[in-house]
Amino acid sequence: MSESSFQCRWDCLQKEIVAVAERCGRNPSEITVVGVSKGHAPEALQAAYDAGFRRFGENRVSELLEKQAALALPQAEWHFIGHLQSRKAKALIGQVDLIHSLDRLSLAQELSKRAVAAERTVRALLQLNVSGEESKDGWEIAEEADEASLLHDLDAILALPQLQIDGLMTMAPYYEEAARTQPLFARLYELRERLRQRYSDLPLPILSMGMSNDFHYAITEGATHLRIGTALFGRRRYDR
Repeated sequence: MSESSFQCRWDCLQKEIVAVAERCGRNPSEITVVGVSKGHAPEALQAAYDAGFRRFGENRVSELLEKQAALALPQAEWHFIGHLQSRKAKALIGQVDLIHSLDRLSLAQELSKRAVAAERTVRALLQLNVSGEESKDGWEIAEEADEASLLHDLDAILALPQLQIDGLMTMAPYYEEAARTQPLFARLYELRERLRQRYSDLPLPILSMGMSNDFHYAITEGATHLRIGTALFGRRRYDR
């Protein structure tokens, strides 16, 4: 991918985001795009960076570290968006700006332990399964009654040192009719509001939801961070 090719895609995406935000009465500046660069060659990230893009999302620890080593992108923000094994948590300390996929108490404990040892603070989002699909990671909140487990674990997570919970993340199922995702995004927003009431000192400013096929509906329901891959980089190379 060339710089000009990426710039064209980025310009088109920004216009769409502005149009959707204005239709639903939101300020487009409230919406951050994380470019899902997993499966794409380092050259594609370099082209994006040269075009002024700065936020990259990877879902494999090894691929993220390899790209960081191969590229000189001093102003880049690195986001980890995939399932994280506890044994690999140490490798991300100090390497990423935000972990979107904190999906269990044991991982929170491991991240906190490693962050304390490194004298750093880890920023993370709680990954929630709003659809109830077995293939999705995170605390299941398909029904309001499911929230008890989340609240129990969240009390413990908030007591952990050097771990900062900045918001919530969800992955909606892929639907041909993308509008079917909107109630799921609304559920995440509503849960965020309930958590804010329960934990008055926990602002949870970030809602990471929406991808290339459904980001319009995520914006409508309050997304602050969109995870966009195909619309920016094209289809992934699955041989990586």
